[in-house]
Amino acid sequence: MTVNTRTPKARAVGSALRKARLDNGISLRGLATQLGKDPSQLSRWETGERAPRPTDVAQILAHLGVTGSEYDEIVEVSGGTHEPRWLAVTLPEQRQQLAATLEVERGATGITEVSPLLVPGLLQTREYVHAIMSAGGVDADEVATRSAIRLGRRETIFGQEPATFTGVIGEAALRQVIGGPKVMLDQLKHLLESGERSNVEIQVVPFSTGWHPALEGLFALYETEQGPVVHLENRRSGLFLHEPADVQTYQQAVARVRAVALSPDDSSAFVHRLINEMEGAR
Repeated sequence: MTVNTRTPKARAVGSALRKARLDNGISLRGLATQLGKDPSQLSRWETGERAPRPTDVAQILAHLGVTGSEYDEIVEVSGGTHEPRWLAVTLPEQRQQLAATLEVERGATGITEVSPLLVPGLLQTREYVHAIMSAGGVDADEVATRSAIRLGRRETIFGQEPATFTGVIGEAALRQVIGGPKVMLDQLKHLLESGERSNVEIQVVPFSTGWHPALEGLFALYETEQGPVVHLENRRSGLFLHEPADVQTYQQAVARVRAVALSPDDSSAFVHRLINEMEGAR
């Protein structure tokens, strides 16, 4: 039995199957012939339009020679693809959820990231990313790889066919000096430059606004052809939401936060003032 809901988890499984097939240099039709399956069925699985059963996933991976922890990880995540919420707690599931996030970002037409304490990931500079990961206890040999992945994701809004991006940033994120004054100064300047792009809008939420939904934590809202999805993450887990009621809660939160945030022009002026303050203090 298959499920006709293109959930983030189904997309992650499909992406993993497609990667395994391409790594083996086998065409979709060729694999379908070898497995005795309909090519259109495999195609729907790979795009996440339909969700294969874990037994189907196991068969495909075994046929492609995928073994060990990679096999276990993909088969494990292939269960419950139809569920309304995808909570990733284990490291294997978090890796697969990262892959799903990349997939959703690449296909998004619009992204809104509400980030009260850090500069939004898609707007971070290399040095800022490095400082966060180093201070966060990431192994030194992994920092370069993770930083490259993080920076590669910026193509979503800086590439040739960019998504529209709205970054709603708390004042605390702009005043927290991460990586030292020079790194933070360069990060603020990068924010200003990014906000000048036609597809990027930045709004600052000042301390003076009082309570607002962003104080509950960061989240990202993605607009895709298959419908909107929300992603939340913290130090120990990540959560994807795609059910209409769940998504609507965060759409309303975005509206409330943006209503109390500074306008893009006033936000630009605010960041300019912070830059001047930092440069004057050097």
